[in-house]
Amino acid sequence: MRVLVVSDEEERLLYESFRKERVEGVELIIACGDLRAGYLDFLMTMVNVPMVYVMGNHDNALVENPPLGAESLEGNIVKYKGYRIAGLGGSIKYNNKCINMYTENEMAWRCFKLWVKSWFKGGIDIFVAHAPAQGYGHLKDYPHKGFECFNKLLMRTSPMYMFHGHVHKTYSRRIKPQYEHPSGTIIMNCYGYKIIDIPEKEPKPKKKKETK
Repeated sequence: MRVLVVSDEEERLLYESFRKERVEGVELIIACGDLRAGYLDFLMTMVNVPMVYVMGNHDNALVENPPLGAESLEGNIVKYKGYRIAGLGGSIKYNNKCINMYTENEMAWRCFKLWVKSWFKGGIDIFVAHAPAQGYGHLKDYPHKGFECFNKLLMRTSPMYMFHGHVHKTYSRRIKPQYEHPSGTIIMNCYGYKIIDIPEKEPKPKKKKETK
């Protein structure tokens, strides 16, 4: 499955200079936060595929005016073409101006509830967040600190991918675009946009019939 993942910055190549061939084969758009509804609506219209999203820490406006037709992943697990996609938006709480900020304990509670849901949904294949996991693409300044509870969630659920934004590439030259987590999850910073081909899931091994 080919996905277009967007976050934080409205990409000129996708907006002002949109060309259909740039997104050829894309089957789903995943938004990782801090993008206005008008931009997300434009992408859904032009690419003409479904969208799932989480909110960033600057997305107060999306609460009352969400992108039309997109499906929120906030604390949810959405199934699309066999892939179970889960999401938790927001960032570490560093002021009281935005509603999409959480303390470590608050986000840990959200992670726990999502983990419980994953038991009933059969697991998580793709985890979508706005903030990074602690130690995997975060910055030293407090507003761009990663969540330690994300590491625990990844270890418990072992998704194929984690997509996030929040940490802009312009902030530091040391930012790596991709990490491999001990859980086996590939963590990708999707600031701006990325087009990613997600491999097919390996089928579960069939149980052998017992012979008498």
